[in-house]
Amino acid sequence: MRIITRKRLREFCENNPELDAEDLLDQWFCTVRGADWKNFADVRATYKAADQVEQFTVFNIGGHRLRLIAVINFVGGIVYIRQVLPHKDYDKGHWKADEFGKKGWQPRSKPAAAENTQGRPRKRQAGRRKKK
Repeated sequence: MRIITRKRLREFCENNPELDAEDLLDQWFCTVRGADWKNFADVRATYKAADQVEQFTVFNIGGHRLRLIAVINFVGGIVYIRQVLPHKDYDKGHWKADEFGKKGWQPRSKPAAAENTQGRPRKRQAGRRKKK
């Protein structure tokens, strides 16, 4: 699986040194990177403590010490790390407000500049010459 982004794991470890989570998260990262999950049943075969909560997959890491919240694109083989939280912050439930990965969610994109609203190429403006 391709994991986006390891930066969240490093930031969590830097901001929470008292939790001593670096080894646990490195182990999770290596396991997931080597996995080839096609569905949630494959995830559960690897992580018995993983749960599906709406569009998220929640990994219980370190025996109830940490929760890693991810969105998994099984077709593309991509795991998007959304948050890593200590158990007490996970219980507050603020992470559920994340819209990423919901059905119908699309990333923001700019419309193509070379096309008008009907999908046809734009005509050049009068007075502007094409460079040779």
